[in-house]
Order: sequence, then structure tokens, then C-alpha cells
Amino acid sequence: MATTQEASFFKSTVPGVAVLGAVTPTQAEILTPEALQFIATLQRIFNPTRKALMERRVFRQQELDRGVLPDFLPETAYIRNDPNWRAAAPAPGLQDRRVEITGPVDRKMVINALNSGAYTFMADFEDSSAPTWENMISGQVNLRDAIRETITFTNPNGKKYTLRQDGKIAVLLVRPRGWHMVEKHVLVDGEPMSASMFDFGLYFYHNAKELIKRGKGPYFYLPKMESHLEARLWNDIFNVAQDMIRIPRGTIRGTVLIETIMAAFEMDEIIYELRDHSSGLNCGRWDYIFSFIKRFRQHPQFVLPDRSQVTMTVPFMDAYVRLLIQTCHKRGVHAMGGMAAQIPIKDNVEANNAAMTKVRNDKLREAKAGHDGTWVAHPALVQIALDIFDKEMPQPNQIHIRRDDVRVTRNDLMDVAFSGTVTEEGIRDNLRVGLGYMEAWLRGVGCVPLNNMMEDAATAEISRSQLWQWARHNTKTAEGKVVTAQYMLQLLDEEIEKLKQQLGAKYAASKYDAAKEAFATNITGEKYDEFLTTLLYDDIVTIATEAKL
Repeated sequence: MATTQEASFFKSTVPGVAVLGAVTPTQAEILTPEALQFIATLQRIFNPTRKALMERRVFRQQELDRGVLPDFLPETAYIRNDPNWRAAAPAPGLQDRRVEITGPVDRKMVINALNSGAYTFMADFEDSSAPTWENMISGQVNLRDAIRETITFTNPNGKKYTLRQDGKIAVLLVRPRGWHMVEKHVLVDGEPMSASMFDFGLYFYHNAKELIKRGKGPYFYLPKMESHLEARLWNDIFNVAQDMIRIPRGTIRGTVLIETIMAAFEMDEIIYELRDHSSGLNCGRWDYIFSFIKRFRQHPQFVLPDRSQVTMTVPFMDAYVRLLIQTCHKRGVHAMGGMAAQIPIKDNVEANNAAMTKVRNDKLREAKAGHDGTWVAHPALVQIALDIFDKEMPQPNQIHIRRDDVRVTRNDLMDVAFSGTVTEEGIRDNLRVGLGYMEAWLRGVGCVPLNNMMEDAATAEISRSQLWQWARHNTKTAEGKVVTAQYMLQLLDEEIEKLKQQLGAKYAASKYDAAKEAFATNITGEKYDEFLTTLLYDDIVTIATEAKL
């Protein structure tokens, strides 16, 4: 059943650990002394390394700004050039991943995703969840119940949701938050916990042995990494965690999202660092575009056109996909395709048919390129993706397709030699998406239907970064207008006025004013925050009353 209990102050009995968020009795079952001790141990051992790696990102950005662009690392050439090493064989339940559905850890969505007919479900604590304390801790309850197949949910209108009984429940993978995030509702020795270790640690501690008993295992998606050293940190955490609960090393599996331009130059090395725990790489394509803009933002030669024109067939994206597939298959692991974010358009048959045709074409391109599976955001897309992959890939995966024909160079990964334009409509679209997503996020919603797409933080990040880039470099639009900070803020004001007209009296109860205030700081070509989620996080932190005393 859904959590309807009253939350109250929770006093930790574990030395050095303070829980600052209010907790219900059911949520307290997740925050047992043993579980808190487990995650505190991970934090004490590994948080200094995490913080050093985040400082390394800052230093690398300074180098990029000076013109020291990325390249394949000479010091790890021996790893790339050794044809003999392989990563771990696919774990139970992960041999065939032809269609994966993703979504937040909301109770109803977890049930729908597990029932969707997809082969696997990535339950997301990261970009499709706003990291309110309630969302994060209830998400842990929901996944615990889902694994034990006791999860149910009843809507306010009385509709009940339960798991299907035909044995076709999707295999569960979990995406913790990225290395850059902290969990301010839990302090260890007076310092906020790493959100990554919090999400991973609680899920692993409560569920690893139960998953093994059920013939699967603790499987993860690992986001936002920028180097093989960040992958090494995950591998070290995996080893210590497995040792602490006395299960064999290599039980955990982690699929790494290659969603940063820096990680694209270290794919072999990332698999190598995780080789006993690797279940492959995934094309996190929306975040990849965001990262490409972010890391090269000071350089006018990397200015990109309207977001709609940056497709998977433009040179730098095509090169990234081809290298990822080749690298994964050379090392014996899955090369997962990207997200289809479309959702059904119920009131327009023609528009819906056009959207579903786009999905089919995208999935056909992925299957023919050699991907071993793909992502969808909505249950209605599962069958469409299955039909394509069932036809093109009758066997469980395509790891045997080596793609020895692929030759991707440093310049290929940074090749923006394609035609495109920046338009006023493209600017306005980015403003609308950014505002719409940030407003929902500030209300605690991280997965938002906008323009018939199911959007997560990545789309808002692309929108924000493109606006910044165009203002920074005074890009000229197709209409002949030079983009300036003043022009951006003028259009932002106009879009807010439109929202006020559309929403009427409802506007006052929305979070659009707060979204506008934050958004305005990041679209003028001056101040630029690393992530919107870190920019906005303090606005959704809720400290229990007693914890403030």
C-alpha cells in the first residue's frame, strides 16, 4: 500500500550519523541502525576520494577553457591496445536487454514499469526524480517491496495497481544519483552524505541477498561519470560493499551511461576499471549533448544549432555511437541504445502516428548499428521497440558483431561540421522547456510531460546550456537577430507573461517565479552552474523541525 503515515523527527542511534529529514514508521524500516552504519562506513572510506575527483573536474574545465581539448589518454594506451581482456559475462537476467524502460521510483510508476513488458526496468533516483527527501526515502521502500513482489498502490479514485502474475516482470536495475550530488538530509560526522553512496548503499544493503535468492542480483546504472578514475571509485565501493555483507565479488553489475564528452575518450578504460562488475555502456545521448555544450562552452567553434537539429546522425553524435558499440563488443559487454522520450498523443491521430514513426526509425537505426537493446520512457512504446529488435535481433544480443570496420578519431568525436541554424522559435522552445521542467522539479516532480515528450533533467540542461552558449558568443539567429543577455531576458519575460495568461489564477500557486529567478542566472552567457539540480537543490531540502533545534 502507499505510504500515508505521518512523518516525524528520526533520531539516529548510530554514532556520527544524523538524519535531518522527517521519517514515517515505514520509512524507518529503511533507516535501520545496521543500514545507517553500512552507508556511513562507505562514506567515511570513499567520500574523500569522491571530493578529490570533483575537484579534478573543476581543474579539467579550467584546462578546457584554455583550449586543452580532450584526447585519448596516452598513459592508458596499453588498456585500449590490448585485444585480449574481456569484462564479466552477462549476469543472470541481463543476457537479453532488448527493451529497457526507465522512470522514477514513484510507487505507481514502479508497478507500471515492471508490468510493461520491457525486459528490464531502470528505476531512477537520478534525472527523472526530483531528490526531495520524501521521493528518495519512499523510493527505497518502493523498490524493497517491488523486489519482494508485495508492492501495491491504490489511487485516490480507488483504482488498484499490482504486479502481473505471469512471471514476466522486468528485471530491475537502479540508477543512483551522480557523484556531484549530496544528500543533505543525512549527515555523517557533520558532513552531508554523498547522494550516490546513499542511494546505492541503502538499496544494496536491504536487497542484494534477496535479489540473489530470486535468481537475479544487485544491478545498477552509473550516471554522469567523466573519467575512468570515477569508474574505479565505483568499483572499489562495489568490492567493499560485497565484502561487508559477505557475498562474492562480481555479484554486482553496473552499466555505465556514457553521457559526458570526457568519458567518450575513456570508454575502454571505464569498462576495464569495472571489468569484474561491468554490464556494458549506454548512449545517454541527451546528457551527452548537454556535456558537449558545457565542457566546450567557451569556444565559439562548438556552438550548436537549435536542439531539434542536433540529431543522432550529426557527425559528433554518430562517431560517439559507433565507438561505443565497437568498444563494448570488443570487451564482451552490452552496448545499449538511447532514450525514446515520446509519449502517446491521445487527441491527435496524425501527430501520434508521426511521433511513433520517429520512434520506429530511431530504434531501427539503433538495431542495425549493432546496439544490444534500447530505452523507452513510456509503456506504450515498449511493443514498438520490441517489434523492431525482435525482427532485427532474434538472438539475445549482438555482442558477436565486432564492428572492426569502425575507426573513430579524436577529431571525429568533436566534429560539428554540419549545417544548422539558431532560430527565435528554438530559443523560445528552450525557454519553455527549461521553465516547465524547473517549475515541476521545484514541486518535487522530476519526470515531466512537455510537448508530447517525457522529459527529465537532461533536456532542461541542454536548453539552459544552449541559451547560455548563444548569449555568450552573440550568435546570430536565422531571422538576423544577434543574441545578447538582454534579448534572452526579454524573451524569458515574454514566455512568463504567456504562462500567466494561460494559467490565470493557477499561476500564483505554481513555482514559475522561482524557476524564472534561477533560470535567469544561467542564460546570459555569464554565470554558469555545473548542474541545474545542484543549483536548485537547496530549494527542496526539508529539515525536520526537531533537527533544526
